[in-house]
Amino acid sequence: MERMISGAEMTLETLKRLGVTDMFGYPGGAVIPIYDALYDFEGINHYLVRHEQGAVHAADGYARTKRRAGVCIATSGPGATNLVTGIMTAYMDSVPLLAITGQVGRSYLGKDSFQETDISGITSPITKHNYLVRSIEELPQILKEAYYLAEHGRPGPVLVDIPKDIQLQSLSYQEFEELYGAEVPEIRKFKNKYSTTQIEELKKLIEGSEKPLLLVGGGVLTGNAVGEVRKLAEDLKMPVVSTLMGLGI
Repeated sequence: MERMISGAEMTLETLKRLGVTDMFGYPGGAVIPIYDALYDFEGINHYLVRHEQGAVHAADGYARTKRRAGVCIATSGPGATNLVTGIMTAYMDSVPLLAITGQVGRSYLGKDSFQETDISGITSPITKHNYLVRSIEELPQILKEAYYLAEHGRPGPVLVDIPKDIQLQSLSYQEFEELYGAEVPEIRKFKNKYSTTQIEELKKLIEGSEKPLLLVGGGVLTGNAVGEVRKLAEDLKMPVVSTLMGLGI
């Protein structure tokens, strides 16, 4: 008999393959299939909170400490909207965060269904990107892309909204392997390299300044450039000030 995998199991398996070992969340109707799958799933530790806001702030703190994307999960409607403050915090502080929310079934979308909320629309201004999953076939790629987006370029929060009926659907395990194995589109890859010419122009501007000042922020930590920034300040004998996120550099 062909081995099958549900959308809920697929979600957990994809996260595990991406390297996720811990997640924070609070159950509710629209994510019950994921929690049912989580019960027997090995490889991801789930930390049960007492409120969804606790889950997102815990994931934020985890990301800052571990220097990798924190993952949180909440149900649809009020569960999802309870994540907003934490998502905004991660967005303002450039913290990699993956928020997974449950959503009403696709046939109920746009009908003012019980606990239906347009969380994609609500979080659009405070996420790097967000997704409403519309088919089980696109679920693995969306999760891979979302996790990549959260951690690469300027880190930040990404939200994936998964309708309940997709969580309950199933595919063969072979189909899942094929869907997971596809590459993340190159269009999403970030390139933040500066040319030698641009660096030389910056050098001339600094050398030609009368009172240069170095303002360091959290990007120095994200880019693992603490040593380089300290050497720059010492070599050019520049005074240094820090943003809140740059304290300690």
